[in-house]
Amino acid sequence: MADTTKIEDTQERKKIKRASRKAAAPKAARTGPRGEKKKKVKKLARGVSKR
Repeated sequence: MADTTKIEDTQERKKIKRASRKAAAPKAARTGPRGEKKKKVKKLARGVSKR
């Protein structure tokens, strides 16, 4: 992604960001399902707070 921190004009900044996003290489396909690395929450008895 292009560094647009120094650009004040919002529209100009948007244009540059979009162009850099288009030029970037496409991301690789996912190897596993989404959220596979999320911490799993153990099921508890009803009425008990999980977190």
